Amino acid sequence: MRVLIVDDHTLVRAGLSRLLQGFHDVVVCAEASRADEALTLSLVHRPDLVLMDLSLPGRSGIEAMAAIHAELPATRVLIMSMHDDAQHVRTAVERGAAGFIVKDAAPLELELALRTAMGGELFLSPRLSSRLMAPMFGRPRHGGVDGLSRRQQQILDLIGRGRSSKEIAAELGISVKTVETHRARMMEALGCRRANELVLIAARQGAADRDP
Repeated sequence: MRVLIVDDHTLVRAGLSRLLQGFHDVVVCAEASRADEALTLSLVHRPDLVLMDLSLPGRSGIEAMAAIHAELPATRVLIMSMHDDAQHVRTAVERGAAGFIVKDAAPLELELALRTAMGGELFLSPRLSSRLMAPMFGRPRHGGVDGLSRRQQQILDLIGRGRSSKEIAAELGISVKTVETHRARMMEALGCRRANELVLIAARQGAADRDP
């Protein structure tokens, strides 16, 4: 299986490349950091599968996937992301993704995702599958702060403590860009139109958590 890795973070690409090279019969044929580069390298190397980050500079991973499929319809594209909301998953699958995997997945899950996608079947990370299936069985959807991911709740707590994005990034060992992306997703999930509304929710949540 020949795989093209697409992610705008050099260290992420290096880590994924090293991990994938350890899988049996998997060869990393190229790496790209942008959507246009992903298309160019796909046409050159004609990979069996593209492991594509959802968030890329310029065009998104989904847009890059569409461009690749237009030229190489047989190439499978597996979307990966730190975002785990159902809307991203549905959009990716509807537009032709062979699967969707979260970035904090275990190595065995990644290998299973690659092989499932190459087998012509759809792969979704287990926690994504449960979220998508819940409405079908009448289970209530999570809402409000409880519906945020664990990482988002960590960031919300730090926002409530008055930390800046730079301070949060340093404390959690992630990039400022990642923090800002989480902020945007939290605002969307919580219905905030302005940044100060998110700060207010964070402060209230922190106060509630500290109450005996």
